[in-house]
Amino acid sequence: MKGRHEWRSAEVGATDEIATGVRMIEFKVEDELSVFEPGSHINIRVAIGDAPALRCYTCIPADRGHIRVAVRLHEKSRGGSRFMWALQPGQAVEITVPENRFELSWRASAYLLVAGGIGITPIYGMAKALDRRGAPLRLLYGGRSRNEMAFADELQQLLSGRAELFTDDEGERMDLAGAIDALPADGELYICGPLPMLTWARGLWDESGRPASRFRCEVFGDSGTKPEVPFSVTVANRNITVDVAPDQSLLDALTAAGVEMIWDCQRGECGLCAVDILELEGEIDHRDVFFSDAEKAEGRHMCACVSRLTGGHALIDTGWRGG
Repeated sequence: MKGRHEWRSAEVGATDEIATGVRMIEFKVEDELSVFEPGSHINIRVAIGDAPALRCYTCIPADRGHIRVAVRLHEKSRGGSRFMWALQPGQAVEITVPENRFELSWRASAYLLVAGGIGITPIYGMAKALDRRGAPLRLLYGGRSRNEMAFADELQQLLSGRAELFTDDEGERMDLAGAIDALPADGELYICGPLPMLTWARGLWDESGRPASRFRCEVFGDSGTKPEVPFSVTVANRNITVDVAPDQSLLDALTAAGVEMIWDCQRGECGLCAVDILELEGEIDHRDVFFSDAEKAEGRHMCACVSRLTGGHALIDTGWRGG
């Protein structure tokens, strides 16, 4: 089961590779769909093999009547990014009305924006909106190499000294602790990137003693610390065993097997798809930001949309009883 979405028809207008491995895709949409706040996203129906699926992408500012998304072609794609990269101008698609779970508060005296890799997509819109309003901001943007960093040149020109870029291939590392220390007491941090980056940032924020309400984050749904390998689960309340392929999420495998699930964000943020771990042969690779470090260490729950096992088998209970 899924949270309610408002679906609309759209058409691919144009595509462009804006950085190495990153493609901008523009959709022609109804005018009202193209008005959205920074941090908003759309869901899009994709086809992975013969199976339908949903994928979520940040809305990039575009001209009226258009929505843009930027999609990195993942080396270990579960199929979503490959589908998106194959889209051609004129092709019909179905998308949802933009919604926002990563909103700017507009209340802070200063903003620290932090992005890692394709995590720049929501941060890009925030930077442009804050700059238009004349709000004090600073952007820290990290990536593997300069040629893979979408919008890097535009943001450096727009922010004129307020944007700092850091690349792995040049051995550069951002001083996030120093940037947090430089924020005023009512300043806020907005960050999007891989899970290790968010964990690092959250730790620094907590150490600073600042309010948790002024730390806002969005994580990649495929941000793992362990390689994807096959594993299996037995659903206790259904008495069936489901195999999960390396390029498949536990949630997708369960729903494909006819197991009723409640889910929404598919990014490990809302916790609706969490399953109980009754028995475990193996290790959980937690990729969510919903459970606390202590809860993850207990190993009694996992978010089916993003987390997985590093191999082996688990006996789980989905909690869903129908009705």
